[in-house]
Amino acid sequence: MKKNLICPSCGGTISVYANPLPTVDILIHEPDRGVVIIARRNPPLGFALPGGFVDEGEWLEHAALREAMEETSLSVQLTGILGVYSRPDRDPRSHTLTTVFTARARNPQDLQASDDALAASWYNPATPPEPMCFDHGQMLKDFVAVLEGRRALGALSTEWLRTQEGREYGAPAGTGVSS
Repeated sequence: MKKNLICPSCGGTISVYANPLPTVDILIHEPDRGVVIIARRNPPLGFALPGGFVDEGEWLEHAALREAMEETSLSVQLTGILGVYSRPDRDPRSHTLTTVFTARARNPQDLQASDDALAASWYNPATPPEPMCFDHGQMLKDFVAVLEGRRALGALSTEWLRTQEGREYGAPAGTGVSS
């Protein structure tokens, strides 16, 4: 959405665009442990999937890897895309849209909260703690549908998979989620 403001110095018109902010969320799943859910350190308080804002110049995939490490101390391998969630009121702080990646932990025993996470634990995706922030409860329902074979994951970007980081931290299509 475009807004026109008046410059206080020169009186000229300045166009300002209020665009949605890109974010990522990471659904880290281990069949014998469940999914990682964090307790948020900052408002809005409650439980959430690990995730956060994409930095300028950053691939979405890299943002997912970074946020997973920052909030959970886990190195992850991305396995697919659960979906893009873009309801304008999904985040009470501002208009955001998120790409939700699925991942496997390379070091699941090292789960430890840090950065914006007050706590981090493994949960059954069908019975998450309450209250879940944002639309993360719906994301978990959608992931349960994947586990039950009622929904498919999207593939990771082939362009990113060809990068050094993608070769190291990405899973080829069809190798992602197992129940």
